[in-house]
Amino acid sequence: MATINTNPGAMIALQNLNKTNMDLQQVQQRINTGLAISSAKDNGGVYAIAQSMRADVGGYKAVNQSLDLAMSTVDVALAGGEAISDLLVEMKEKALAGADTSLDTASRTALNEDFKALRDQITTIVSNAEFNGTNLIDGSNTAGISALANADGSNTLTIDDEDFSLGGSIVTVAATASFGTAAAASTQAAAIETSLDNLNASLARLGTGSKSLEVHKTFVGKLSDSLEKGIGNLVDADLAKESARLQSLQVKQQLGIQALSIANSAPSSILGYFR
Repeated sequence: MATINTNPGAMIALQNLNKTNMDLQQVQQRINTGLAISSAKDNGGVYAIAQSMRADVGGYKAVNQSLDLAMSTVDVALAGGEAISDLLVEMKEKALAGADTSLDTASRTALNEDFKALRDQITTIVSNAEFNGTNLIDGSNTAGISALANADGSNTLTIDDEDFSLGGSIVTVAATASFGTAAAASTQAAAIETSLDNLNASLARLGTGSKSLEVHKTFVGKLSDSLEKGIGNLVDADLAKESARLQSLQVKQQLGIQALSIANSAPSSILGYFR
């Protein structure tokens, strides 16, 4: 039946052209964003999974920052402890030299002055071994330092503090330590030897703690990379395929326009019936 009121061919052509235009818009969006799923309406389930994984990746960035802060703090404490160890070695040398009974008083006095200068330097190092307001070797931070270990903050890594202050349980040399006689020098040498043993054990603990932070930071980095790869597998667009599809849809769009034009011209053939 020939009619000018209804044109089924044009309706079908227009539906197909609209579908092609929608597909073309989708492909262009994927090319522009690089994402096959850029919003929840593309695929609600996959989008929700990807967002959850993105939240974990963001959490692990905070974990990395926390680990970096803790590592720097512990490394400063280690540097301070190692410097104190070197000073104690020098102090022991001075004390042993002062313990020589054949030494004259003037020489022993000179050695004692060097000894006291080294002793005071320990206090200076202890008070300045601070990073970001945290000092792990002066006894002020009895809780140690903690770093985030996982993305939701439920686990932490804690490194205990070590008090390297003079006259403490680790460095037993008194803050006023000195010697005026060979016997006193010998006593100081023994105290320094004990302090060195204690200090080396403390440095070993700090070193182990620093290493554990470093190992966990490496693990977190690998875990974060794996999550980002997983997100990419879920939502990234295959641009090679999208490029080929774009070419196909552009041709299809042109053909759809031609088909609609042909369908729209069909009613004009009715005029032939009235010539």
